[in-house]
Amino acid sequence: MGFDQYHEPADELSAETRTFARMITSLTEEAEAIGWYEQRISLENDKQAKAIMQNAQKEEMKYFGMDLEFLLRKKETWRNTLKPILFTEGDIVAMGKKGEENAEK
Repeated sequence: MGFDQYHEPADELSAETRTFARMITSLTEEAEAIGWYEQRISLENDKQAKAIMQNAQKEEMKYFGMDLEFLLRKKETWRNTLKPILFTEGDIVAMGKKGEENAEK
């Protein structure tokens, strides 16, 4: 049984790499769901339906954050790259350049 998240033979990948692929897929799915809810919320006129969708979107954001944190804990290069960018003030592009420099260390 094949899975789209694998671009190499799954039986040749380590368990760690397969878990990584699953978490990347989960992160992508959560991001897509957040976007779908954003579209639905922007068009919904019923206040109760809109509130339910907003609540569901917040849940998706929580799962996205948990997936991302898991990946950052497993990949030091990711953490070093993203640390200067996330939850900071200032020019995002400049912070991105700093993140690239951190990744090279």
